[in-house]
Amino acid sequence: MDKFFKEAISEAQKGLSEGGIPIGSVIVHQGAILGRGHNRRVQKGSVILHGEMDAFENAGRQPAKVYRESTLYTTLSPCPMCTGAILLYGIPRVVIGENQTFMGAEDLLRSHGVEVVVLNDEECIRMMEDFIRDRPELWNEDIGEE
Repeated sequence: MDKFFKEAISEAQKGLSEGGIPIGSVIVHQGAILGRGHNRRVQKGSVILHGEMDAFENAGRQPAKVYRESTLYTTLSPCPMCTGAILLYGIPRVVIGENQTFMGAEDLLRSHGVEVVVLNDEECIRMMEDFIRDRPELWNEDIGEE
């Protein structure tokens, strides 16, 4: 397993341990983690701090060229909001842990020339299945349903 993907999983587990939603992300540039994050909507009372958005926030202001040379790793298929940020900053490659429990806007990423790699990692699938089973109300809130 890729060391950067392992870091995304670690972020997801951190989010879960904090009482939040277990989705993690890291942004990697030239072999180093530029930003890391996890879904902190619950922890921060935020409407936008999905794992990818938290990783962008923690990466901070970067020259556009840096983002255009980066890879974003995320444990779950990116929602339309996170996909928008990926496209806005020109991230060319996205590695997704799984898209079985939630299918995000992968087709939109691909239609803009983003390389999308879906791992369908068993640990990510199990983590989300357990969370959705145990906290359906929080999951539905996070994806804007019910």
